[in-house]
Amino acid sequence: MNVAIIAENSKKELMIQFCIAYCGILAKHNIFATRTTGKMVADATGLDVHCLLPGIGGEEQISARCAYNEIDLVIMLRDPMNDYSLTRHHTEIVRNCDMNTIPIATNLASAEVLVCALDRGDLDWREFVNPMFKDGKKK
Repeated sequence: MNVAIIAENSKKELMIQFCIAYCGILAKHNIFATRTTGKMVADATGLDVHCLLPGIGGEEQISARCAYNEIDLVIMLRDPMNDYSLTRHHTEIVRNCDMNTIPIATNLASAEVLVCALDRGDLDWREFVNPMFKDGKKK
C-alpha cells in the first residue's frame, strides 16, 4: 500500500514519534512524504521514505497522487490552533481523498486507528480500487 505522511511544523516531532511507534507496520508499505518530514522520519526510523518536494510543492504532489488514486492512506497531522491549518493545499488533499475513497487521518487518534487497520488488513480493499499498486509494488 502507498501511505502518504504530511506534518505541519509544530507536528513534525509528533509524526516522528508516531512513525517510530509504528515502524514495523509502516516498513511493509511504500511511504511518501514532503521532503522535510520524510527526511526527519527516515533519519529517526530507518524507513525507506520517498521524499517529494519540500513544503507546499510536496503537498501538491501528494494531492495529485490522491487525485489519480495512487495513494491508499494519508496521515496529515495538522495543528488546529493555526489559523492557516486548513490551507488550500490541505483542502485539496482532503477533497481528493473524499473523491477517491482514500482513508485520511488528520490527528494522532485517527492515525493510530488507520495504521492498526492497515496492519490487520482492513484496508486491503484498496488493492481493488488501486490495482496498479499490488503488494506495495507498481505493476
